[in-house]
Amino acid sequence: MFEGILVGLAAAFSITNLLMVIGGCLIGTFIGMLPGLGPMSIIAIMIPIAISIGDPSAALILLAGVYYGAIFGGSTSSILINAPGVASTVASSFDGYPLARQGKAGKALTVAAVSSFAGGTIGAILLMIFAPVLASVALLFHSAEYFALMVVGLSAIAAFAGSGQIGKAVLMTLTGLMMSTVGEGALFNMPRFTMGVLDLQSGFGFITLAMAMFALPEALYLVLDPSRSSREKETTEIKDLRITKEEMKHISPVIGRQSLQGFLIGVLPGAGATIASFLGYAVERNIASKKDQAQFGKGSIKGLAAPETANNAACTGSFVPLLTLGIPGSGTTAILLGALIALNVSPGPRLMTTEPELFWAVIISMYIGNVVLLILNLPLIPYIAKVLAVPRNFLIPFILFFTMMGAYIGQNNATELLILVGMGACATVLRFANYPLAPLLIGFILGSMLEDNFARSMQLARGFGFILERPMTLGLLILAIVLILLPGIRARLQRR
Repeated sequence: MFEGILVGLAAAFSITNLLMVIGGCLIGTFIGMLPGLGPMSIIAIMIPIAISIGDPSAALILLAGVYYGAIFGGSTSSILINAPGVASTVASSFDGYPLARQGKAGKALTVAAVSSFAGGTIGAILLMIFAPVLASVALLFHSAEYFALMVVGLSAIAAFAGSGQIGKAVLMTLTGLMMSTVGEGALFNMPRFTMGVLDLQSGFGFITLAMAMFALPEALYLVLDPSRSSREKETTEIKDLRITKEEMKHISPVIGRQSLQGFLIGVLPGAGATIASFLGYAVERNIASKKDQAQFGKGSIKGLAAPETANNAACTGSFVPLLTLGIPGSGTTAILLGALIALNVSPGPRLMTTEPELFWAVIISMYIGNVVLLILNLPLIPYIAKVLAVPRNFLIPFILFFTMMGAYIGQNNATELLILVGMGACATVLRFANYPLAPLLIGFILGSMLEDNFARSMQLARGFGFILERPMTLGLLILAIVLILLPGIRARLQRR
């Protein structure tokens, strides 16, 4: 391993590869800030450029830099205008945007930058030490375990519901699950619930739904409540950007826990940074004290640090199955796998011995990339935060433009705009009725994976026997039941 690290250091610190890291981080950060233009789109566009470089190490370092740069920068639009740049930063808007509305946009961006840096760096350390071992652990996960993992994710809906809103949260989760069944499933060739609309054959687009649930209602809310603009004039001033010692002490345990949890979720093929961020937020809210729990969703720095740390650690963790098994851990790493194959590199257990320079250069470049991202982002925070000083009559068209553009680019389909407007209007009504919108999005994200893995498990076991036959599946389902019952038990104990 130490020989490999020395080889990787020599390769990563070459002039070409350093330029690749810096270029990838710059492109990724900028793309991540724009709603709808996620890392998948830009990496797909950049594959021909990467192949033309010729050197597989430099090409993969460039594409990897774009990937974690987009995850790093995606929190900016989530925090400032409630329009998530990428799917994995949706959870960052739950507390990041309320912080921005309280006049703490600079502090929120600083917390996001520090948490992202810590999550990515700790993830890179864990990747370097445990990659071979974790690859064998990931192989133990089959369809049954993934089904149980999705159930654990759904059981965390209580974390996104305020006091007395559990019923509403469950209803919204069920709505999201139903929406995930529209279109062709992985095990079905026939379209379902499309009402004859060909454009719905592939289902609803995630970016469209995310924009409809968060960005569009925010713009409509500003239009329907003009007095809010005058009430918020005081909050547009950019105040102290620093994190105090007390605040750092407050979020340090969160960063430590979510770096580990996010990395482990990223290691599992098919889980990815989005699930890691939602689970990270849910876990931290559930284990927080009653006083801290009350702040979640209203501007908690813990609620911002948790998903930001988890999604960056998961982004790093997703390289474990990609490099050591040749299995993509997410949609983005699936595109990276295609790029590796195009570069005549065969990822798998032998990559560490046959291509040590490539393997270790990519890992070492992640350390460099995280430092570059921190250096790039921290000095720019005062200027980025000034977006909030833009008058509302200019900001509303800006939000609407990027929302429409993100939805259209996501599917390259004009029907998405009609879906966006219709769902956005419904989401605005639900927001006025005080329904939590995050559970709907969680149900939609996890629904298709839940259905596919459950159906596959049933086919292999020819019934429900897989639950009892596989101890890991049973253990995860018991954990899900505990998560569902925990809030009620805690409330009863507090009343006593």
